[in-house]
Amino acid sequence: MTLEGRNIAILIAPRGTEEPEFVQPRRAIEQAGGIVTVIGLEPGEAKTNNGDLDPGGSYDVDRTVADVSAEEFDGLIIPGGTVGADKLRADGQAVDFVSAFFQQKKPVGAICHGPWLLVEADVVEDRELTSYPSIRTDIENAGGNWTDQEVVVDQGLVTSRNPHDLPAFCAKLVEEFAEGRHADA
Repeated sequence: MTLEGRNIAILIAPRGTEEPEFVQPRRAIEQAGGIVTVIGLEPGEAKTNNGDLDPGGSYDVDRTVADVSAEEFDGLIIPGGTVGADKLRADGQAVDFVSAFFQQKKPVGAICHGPWLLVEADVVEDRELTSYPSIRTDIENAGGNWTDQEVVVDQGLVTSRNPHDLPAFCAKLVEEFAEGRHADA
């Protein structure tokens, strides 16, 4: 599938996004011909982590969440990482940015602790999704139907549990971003 001409946003938190959950989806979108824009909470570089504790690499932030809108993008990726996901869900502009993708019925992918941001954006009610097991209760308390599967797709929302699920997650991201908007989302 080709994503030629599709602009996909990927969120990154300062110090805390899980590196493989950022790098591999980004690479998959670019290899499929998409354009990836790195959206951060602050300008400059953002440092990632591996396994939440070990330092990862540094990545340039293309634009800040304060300076973008969902209208500019065809889809959104929310990587995990406990610290990164927690920082993102605590930022009102990031929450509003995520919510706008759902209002516009655009595809969104979230992995590991990334669904915390979906809970905060109040978009999981009556949806099937998965995540890192420790946030299952948060999802269920927000009205979501949690399941322990490698990848779950629900009306343009793609979720996965952890870095081991990245091959399936990335493949489904490309597929959903190629499909585009979901009228029934």
